[in-house]
Amino acid sequence: MNSEYSQHLALSFVVIYLVLCLGIGIWSYYRTNSTSDFFAAGRSLGPVLIGLAIFSSTLSGFGFVGGPGLVYASGTSSIWMVSICALGFALTFFTIAKPIRIIAELRDCISLPDVVYARYKSNTTRLLLSLTIILGVMGYLATQILAMSIVLFSLINSIEVFSSITLFQCIIFSTIMLIFYCTTGGIIASIYTDLIQGTIMIIGGLLICITAINVYDGGLNEASSILFRDHPESIMPFGTSGILVCLAWFFVFGIGYAGQPHVVTKMMMNRSIRDNRIILPLSIFGFTFAALLWICIGIIMRSTVIDGSIDPLSSPDQAAPVFLNIFTNPYIAGIVYAGLFAAIMSTADAFINIGVASITHDIPKSIKGSPLKNDLFWARIGTVALCTIASIFATYSYYYNDRLVALLGAFGWGTFAAAIVPVLVIGLNWKKATREAAAFAIFISLVINFSIEIFSISIPYGIPGSFLAIITSITSFIGISLATSNVLDEDINEALSI
Repeated sequence: MNSEYSQHLALSFVVIYLVLCLGIGIWSYYRTNSTSDFFAAGRSLGPVLIGLAIFSSTLSGFGFVGGPGLVYASGTSSIWMVSICALGFALTFFTIAKPIRIIAELRDCISLPDVVYARYKSNTTRLLLSLTIILGVMGYLATQILAMSIVLFSLINSIEVFSSITLFQCIIFSTIMLIFYCTTGGIIASIYTDLIQGTIMIIGGLLICITAINVYDGGLNEASSILFRDHPESIMPFGTSGILVCLAWFFVFGIGYAGQPHVVTKMMMNRSIRDNRIILPLSIFGFTFAALLWICIGIIMRSTVIDGSIDPLSSPDQAAPVFLNIFTNPYIAGIVYAGLFAAIMSTADAFINIGVASITHDIPKSIKGSPLKNDLFWARIGTVALCTIASIFATYSYYYNDRLVALLGAFGWGTFAAAIVPVLVIGLNWKKATREAAAFAIFISLVINFSIEIFSISIPYGIPGSFLAIITSITSFIGISLATSNVLDEDINEALSI
């Protein structure tokens, strides 16, 4: 099967999926009658939908594009990110899932800052958390747009009729698709797309793993031997980044999973707390299969470049698209491409929803005590604004800042983790936690994360700034809580006792 025909076939899968997305968006539009529907799906979703949505939102463009790119660039270092996430799933469910669902129902919360306000009775804390979410969403949403554009560009670039299309034009197209999809469907569209996405990711992860193993006669062992001969450190347990960086990632991605608002918010949407007994194992099972993509593609692409089988990549983020184009059966590649676009679309929708909720619902409530009037209308306007700004950020990052997709995603992850983990994981399980502690922990985490990023501050041994931020925020949260006090409302006190 010739290369251009294979590209046409893979592109046809993507086109079919995008048309399906438009249909889901339009269908969801007629099911979205209130802000509760738009942001929280009316808290009416079943365990299979929630389980698939939670694990698939974790990987998305970050895992599909950024993960293999990091393995290609730095060897096995980034495997510490993905390997700890199973523990992160368990920690999140056992510490947050029950209290956040109970509080959401007690106080009719439709957003994470609503829950935080109910727990701490502090508009300052709600405002700071809303600002954190908006800032973190910018990095994460840019990651999704950039990942979608890179994959689309790689897919169509070798087709003659599309050869003149640039990456920038792909960014514009991706942004327009996201705007239409997200403004029509809200979180309902995202959740139902996750059903498709999660299924494809599980099947695709298994098929890609089988494909990767068969690239060399000796399988991944032979690929690892090639990497070892070229650069032994790259295939060692800590890769080329070193033990301190890997352990920092291990901590930030393990503990920090419980601070990801696009994941935590979905725990407010299930019909019953009892559903968590199904949601947790389903999420871990799905994530395990999907994570195979991260590891296998990166190792194979690096080894085939080293042995001269293929030319060096123009960017590490090209690892996944090039692998699919060269080594994968075009039908499997088409399915995985469709799954990748599903991952990006639904995860971007989830981020847009939490960002827009902060703008139209949480910040106005923090300042004047009520959301914007006609807030469903303003939610859709906010969606357009967020997508546009994030696309500008994505363009700048790619052309002028040389940031890998995974590093953009890691910055967003770290921003959320440092600000939200102490407030939720500790605060929903320790009645002594206070509003002053919550506000300061969020504030100091933002100062540290953004100071390091904006001023390009170098931390010894390459340790990520998010590690320093989360350690500081947790420590200060506990210390200030011990030094201050507040009284819980009776219903919240009871909710935290269950």
